[in-house]
Amino acid sequence: MSAVTDRLPTFPWDKLEPYKATAAAHPDGIVDLSVGTPVDPVPALIQQALVAAADSPGYPTVWGTVALRDALTGWVERRLGARGVAHTNVLPVVGSKELVAWLPTQLGLGAGDQVAYPRLAYPTYEVGARLARAEPVAYDDPVTDLDPARVKLFWLNSPSNPTGRVLAKDELIRIVAWAREHGVLVFSDECYLELGWEAEPVSVLHPDVCGGTFEGLVAVHSLSKRSNLAGYRAAFLAGDAAVLGDLLEIRKHGGMMTPAPVQAATVAALGDDTHVAEQRERYAARRAALRGALEGHGFRIEHSEASLYLWATRDEPCWETVAYLAELGILAAPGDFYGPAGGRFVRVAFTATDERVAAAVKRLGG
Repeated sequence: MSAVTDRLPTFPWDKLEPYKATAAAHPDGIVDLSVGTPVDPVPALIQQALVAAADSPGYPTVWGTVALRDALTGWVERRLGARGVAHTNVLPVVGSKELVAWLPTQLGLGAGDQVAYPRLAYPTYEVGARLARAEPVAYDDPVTDLDPARVKLFWLNSPSNPTGRVLAKDELIRIVAWAREHGVLVFSDECYLELGWEAEPVSVLHPDVCGGTFEGLVAVHSLSKRSNLAGYRAAFLAGDAAVLGDLLEIRKHGGMMTPAPVQAATVAALGDDTHVAEQRERYAARRAALRGALEGHGFRIEHSEASLYLWATRDEPCWETVAYLAELGILAAPGDFYGPAGGRFVRVAFTATDERVAAAVKRLGG
């Protein structure tokens, strides 16, 4: 066991506990903007689907029901603009974090192989590489920064967590062409794709990007943010049938099954756009309020054109900013959780309730 844990970094959120205690001591309570966890109710139609499927005594399948695969393929075509999506092009997973953490291992990567991810990135990309004993490598521009002979798994992330940056279609086309030229497998983390504010995110599965073929490309999607389903662990992959077929076999052996009631809830969630639009409106209002308050308080916001976060700085070390905000009863995530390049930024989530967002705005002088 120690041999595995020795390969891993310290769990970053543990470092935030003293600042959380400071923020919690505020007379009006803490405003926790550090973790982007949904706080609004699960839409009623999704809850109803879950309850209706609650009597599920048998084992679910790893590939999911036919109804689930129909819902996945239909959504990928309708929402991402992909064409010719078959059941072999989709695969449900037990939340996207599980997939990110264990993907290099499931792909058979190990010593001598490189797993590449953005310079500022979700920490679990690195964790997944280390669990597999592969080498984690961060990039700014993959085309110029990486050795394609060694990179066996390449992570894209647009919209970005933590920065909210969206890669333009032309940039995606350039990167996909480079990866295909060198036979590098691309996994594109698109979990925030439906949360574009000042830009319209594009999937790697869009025909303009992939050229009408999914070869070498897999997109990762989650219902956690769009449908308030973080507690359900509902996510899925779409793309290259050969890659997903291998993963399906491996995951069958590992028993990585999405619970049957969650599969039914996913079908309901992907079949309804109304609740997504309503949730976007909530987030848009919270985003506008927090952005205005932070900028009025002297913060500068960079990128942040999509996702559920504001990438904010006071041009000082991030832990000084975390400490400053904690004294106001506001908890933010230090930018260096996402790599050394984030050392002068904080990530501010706008997933708190309207009441808590209003409290933060008031404390910031808004």
